[in-house]
Amino acid sequence: MSVAISRSEVAEPPKVTVAGEGRVSFAADAQGVTRLKDLYHSDPIRIVFPTPPRGEIPSAVFVTTSGGLVGGDRLELCASVGEGASALVTVQAAEKIYRSAGQDCIINVSLDCRGDAWMEWLPQETILFEGARLRRRTSVDLAPGGQLLAGELLVLGRGAMGEKITRGLVRDHWEIRRDGQLVWADALCLEDEIERVIAHPAGLGGATALGTIVYGAEDAPERLDAARALLENADRDVRGGATVVNGLLLIRLLAEDPYPLRRAYGDFWAAFRNLTGGHEAQLPRLWHI
Repeated sequence: MSVAISRSEVAEPPKVTVAGEGRVSFAADAQGVTRLKDLYHSDPIRIVFPTPPRGEIPSAVFVTTSGGLVGGDRLELCASVGEGASALVTVQAAEKIYRSAGQDCIINVSLDCRGDAWMEWLPQETILFEGARLRRRTSVDLAPGGQLLAGELLVLGRGAMGEKITRGLVRDHWEIRRDGQLVWADALCLEDEIERVIAHPAGLGGATALGTIVYGAEDAPERLDAARALLENADRDVRGGATVVNGLLLIRLLAEDPYPLRRAYGDFWAAFRNLTGGHEAQLPRLWHI
């Protein structure tokens, strides 16, 4: 006896996806020295702590061991700097978002900067391949008296490989709250006719590399002129601007080529952290690898 089985009754092998989480927090001890307070990570996320140069603040590095993300993958990244502490949080290398068969890749970033704290969130580039689908949300809680320097770099396509982004999804969403109140929300969304939006003068004007830097602190409005002066020194192939919204200093950078944008981004960051936080005008060693 034979039994007919329809395709709908045949179980398909489950898609292998990743769901990694990383949490790190720093706190100041009784002597005011910043110490690691809490740490948790699960595959494919690892958090490492390189020895900082003499006189530098402690740092934590998020490492994604999977080598890149595809549709259906999900990452949860959380970092906190407690009252009176200082720390820099970065990532080991550029994050690659590969082509998706339909599902979205989800990245949620949560940052918490307490009063009298100095916090830096300095990730490297997120590179989107043709057909990639990314939804990223960065949520920030900023307490009165805290100083936050946070940013993001986004690269649309592998220009060096001759690749152009024509399809896929990019939704990059920021929310910043000060003392529990929403003070800034921003979302970049590209899905239909992405190549046209990139090329159009009213869109990105040919830019495939985008940089965002946010400085949240009580003195942020007073730093506007200094930020604009630093942008004037950027490579001529990089377009940049700075403004103040609800007491936050916002810096945008655009370029057709990711390399000059990365260089301008790093130069600005190094100089600005020195100006506002009194730290060395340098970036983590990983930035130069």
